[in-house]
Amino acid sequence: MIKRNSSSNSKSKEVWNYEAKVAEIENIIARIEAGNLELAEVFEQFAKAVEDLRECEKFLQQRQEQVDLLIETLSDE
Repeated sequence: MIKRNSSSNSKSKEVWNYEAKVAEIENIIARIEAGNLELAEVFEQFAKAVEDLRECEKFLQQRQEQVDLLIETLSDE
């Protein structure tokens, strides 16, 4: 019997969570504002926060499109 790598399977099944991502961004901002990071780490964390914000923006845009479609469907009836 072949044993499959469960870590790669769990990553593909991992669900993206808006609230968790926002909490992660807030945590990054708090660490940067605390001033305890090396400059290189500040830039690295800032880049991660920007990437996360883009993901959040895309998520919200997709949900807005779904809402608009539902409203349009209701208006057609």
